Amino acid sequence: MISTKGRYALRVMIDLAEHQNDNYIPLKDIARRQDISEKYLESILKVLVTEKLLRGLRGKGGGYQLTRSPEEYAIGEILELTEGTLATVACLKSGSEPCQRKGSCRTLDMWKKYDAMVHDFFYNITLADVLEGNL
Repeated sequence: MISTKGRYALRVMIDLAEHQNDNYIPLKDIARRQDISEKYLESILKVLVTEKLLRGLRGKGGGYQLTRSPEEYAIGEILELTEGTLATVACLKSGSEPCQRKGSCRTLDMWKKYDAMVHDFFYNITLADVLEGNL
């Protein structure tokens, strides 16, 4: 399940893509348009800036802007940064302890296939696709 943090991160990225010609967009403007508290939004933006999906500028005329064009952002990339992983079962999460039943698990191949479908789905949709309604 995608958390509020992941959903809000997508909304913020879409908002910034919609307003990308406006230079830096102030935090308060994004928060108002998206109806997200500034404090919560700040924590999401911090992750996106740290991972260089956004550029932030402090002070007068400051705010946030995309570092790339909307076509260059995969939805999966944004979700994994905010969610940590898109793995559907614990044994497929990166860095997880090896499952003791891996050798005899009859469902492992099914979970791997499902994970691949989820990954491919989100990594084949860009911000531009969402903006243009090409889903």
